[in-house]
Amino acid sequence: MQVVSENFDVHSQVREFLTGFTAETTPGSAAKIADYREHLRPGTTVYITFLPGSDFNDTIAVAKRLREEGLEPVPHFAARSIPDRTFLDENLARLTGEAGVDQVLIIGGAVDKPVGTFSDSMQLLETGLFDAHGIRRIGVAGHPEGSPDISDEAVRDALAWKNSFAERTGLDLYVITQFCFEAAPIIEWDRRIQSEGNRLPIMIGIPGLATLKTLMGHAKACGIGPSMRFLTRQARNVAKLMTVSAPDELVVDLARYAASDPACGIAGVHMYPLGGLKKSAAWSYAVTDGNFSMNDKATGFSVDIDL
Repeated sequence: MQVVSENFDVHSQVREFLTGFTAETTPGSAAKIADYREHLRPGTTVYITFLPGSDFNDTIAVAKRLREEGLEPVPHFAARSIPDRTFLDENLARLTGEAGVDQVLIIGGAVDKPVGTFSDSMQLLETGLFDAHGIRRIGVAGHPEGSPDISDEAVRDALAWKNSFAERTGLDLYVITQFCFEAAPIIEWDRRIQSEGNRLPIMIGIPGLATLKTLMGHAKACGIGPSMRFLTRQARNVAKLMTVSAPDELVVDLARYAASDPACGIAGVHMYPLGGLKKSAAWSYAVTDGNFSMNDKATGFSVDIDL
C-alpha cells in the first residue's frame, strides 16, 4: 500500500510540474508544420529561436502566424546579431504592432564577433526599448551546466546584475535555461544561485522526445558538460542509439524536488522539441492530462501514445 500511495503522490507532482509547459520552434521547422494547432493547445507559449545569420523578418512572420493560430509568440533577441539600436526599435515596433508580442527572450547569442553595437543581453535591457514598446515580461538565459561562451564568473555576475535590474525597474524578468538530461546538476545549480541571491523565477529546459543519437548531437552542439557525459554512458548500449528516449526520469526527479524543497526556484518547464514538435507535444499533454503510469519504484513512468 505504501508503494501505491507514493506512486499516487509522485503522479500528482509530475502532472503539476509539467502543466503550463512552454514550447519552441524555429522559422525552418515552422515551414514544415501545416498548422501549430494540430500539435499545441490554444494559448500555449511558443518561443521562436533566432539562429546566427538568420533573417529577422522570418522571426516576425512566425510570430504573426503563431498569434493567428491562437498561440503566444515569444521571439528571441540575440544581442550579438543585432546591428544597432534602430534595428531593435523598428523590429520591436513590428512585433508588437503586427503580432501582438508582449513577451521576449533576450540572449547574448552564439556569435564570436558581434555584428553591431551590442555584445550582451544586459546592453539590450539597458536601452529601455522593451519597456517603451510595452514589453514588461522578459526571459533571460540560465546555464545550469555552464556556458561554452562565457566564464562561470561572468555568468554569476550577469545573473546578479539582472536580479538588480528587475528590482530597480519593476520589469518581470525570469530565467529560462538550456536543456539538461540529469536532475542532479540542475538541483545543485538552483540551490547555489538561490543561496547567492537569485530571486528570478526559473523555467527549466527539458529535452523532448528524440533518439539518443539526436540528443547527443544537440548536446555536443550546445556544449553541455555533465549531461553530455550522461548521454555518452547511455550510448554504450549501441542498440539504444536509435530508440526514442523520453525525459520521464528527469521529470520525476525535478517534480519531487520542486514539491519537497520550499526554496526551489523552478517555476515551470520549457520543452525543447529536439526530435520534432509532434512527439514532444503529444507526450507532454499526455502527462499533464494524467495519462501515464508510474513504474514500481516511482522513478520513471510510461505514456501510452503513438510515436
